[in-house]
Amino acid sequence: MRKRVVVVGGGLAGALSAKLLEDHCDVTLLDPKDYMEVPYARLRSIVEPDITERSLVPHADYLKRANHLLGYAKDVSDKAVVTSTNEELPYDYLIIATGSTYDGPSTKAERIQEFHAENQKLRDAKKVLVIGGGPVGVELTGEIVVDFPEKKVVLAHGGDRLIEFVGPKASKKAFEWLEQHNVDIRLQERINLDKFSSPSHVYTTSSGASIEADCHFMCVGKKIGASWMKSTFLSEKQDKDGRLGVDNFLRVKGRSNIFAAGDITAVKEIKQGYLAGKHAQVVSNNVKRLIANPSSKLCAYKPLATPMALISLGRRIAVAQVPIGTFLGRIPGMIKIRNWHL
Repeated sequence: MRKRVVVVGGGLAGALSAKLLEDHCDVTLLDPKDYMEVPYARLRSIVEPDITERSLVPHADYLKRANHLLGYAKDVSDKAVVTSTNEELPYDYLIIATGSTYDGPSTKAERIQEFHAENQKLRDAKKVLVIGGGPVGVELTGEIVVDFPEKKVVLAHGGDRLIEFVGPKASKKAFEWLEQHNVDIRLQERINLDKFSSPSHVYTTSSGASIEADCHFMCVGKKIGASWMKSTFLSEKQDKDGRLGVDNFLRVKGRSNIFAAGDITAVKEIKQGYLAGKHAQVVSNNVKRLIANPSSKLCAYKPLATPMALISLGRRIAVAQVPIGTFLGRIPGMIKIRNWHL
């Protein structure tokens, strides 16, 4: 009898885990949307929504044997996951890959409409405010100034420097590139949307300054998709942020048949898409080994010791922080594009 594997979450980590396991066991992917969104293409989709036909991949297109169930996890026991429709999904192995919270549409068609609406909002604006100077805010700003150089862009960030998870050199290169493209960068400035005046398009900063803009894009971090576990036995495995503690094999600590992958893990490393993919490879390999022989030696995951990053700045340029140095130019940009181009 084939083993039953339930994968909760259809982002990069969950989708890849399901794909790698579907030929080896009975896989059910539980996800509240009918598609997997390529994370690296999300910001380009705002300035060029036509690429969403490639970057939004229906689960049914890449899963040939696994079953996709539309919904989210509501509860979990040591034997089954309870879904939002009160269906029980029994499992021999469970993979939790809920990453960040999701409140978007459930269908690809609706998601494409969202991107077209965002694109229209951008096209109609003369002055744009981007809130948040992490990798998402910096990349979106880069996309806008390259595709719409006539627009005035203000980038407001509450920190001392942009993309703070990388080193100062990478931050400086990104800052200088954006300044060369006439971006008005406001560091140590948070935007209070409670004081936003819609008719006058005036935003108030934490210092009391005013910023006029026709529209804004929120580019701050999302909450971890962990609240559904708070009333379950897994809550004792969560840290203060809700992430799950895992061992070297990405098993939830104290559990031999429950794994976690992607942003939901408490692994001490930067939360990035390509690392979620590496988690999925380790988790799927370990599940396959356990199915073949419960006494098998498992694959250990080695966290990234030094943060590496590729931050795109428009269509062809990117800033890269890698072990051998920090670079800005077309070569990092080409590598970044290959990460998501389908």
